[in-house]
Amino acid sequence: MKYFTIKELSHSDTAVARGIDNTPTGEAVHNLTELVENVLDPLREKYGKPIRISSGYRSAVLNRSVNGATSSQHRLGQAADITVGSKEGNRRLFEIIRKELPFDQLIDEKDFSWVHVS
Repeated sequence: MKYFTIKELSHSDTAVARGIDNTPTGEAVHNLTELVENVLDPLREKYGKPIRISSGYRSAVLNRSVNGATSSQHRLGQAADITVGSKEGNRRLFEIIRKELPFDQLIDEKDFSWVHVS
């Protein structure tokens, strides 16, 4: 894990504001590590600039609190919502992942406001 940390991938301003424990399970830590090593770190290398995690791991309580899907891969530590702060940059992230990296889900969220990857 070169560019991302478990702390970064499990931090949630919503969880802090609402007093929700968002500590990842052992399985979620394993899954987050796999996501970083197989997708996020290689993506950062290919993109060449910092990438922000807007949502990573979500506990069941946090996922309900944000009206996340009950089957959300965020709950398992298998997904991250990422952004570089611009729609153009987010489109580039999407294309790099689509063409060059392994993924299960790749979703353009709200016209490239962010990218969901798992």
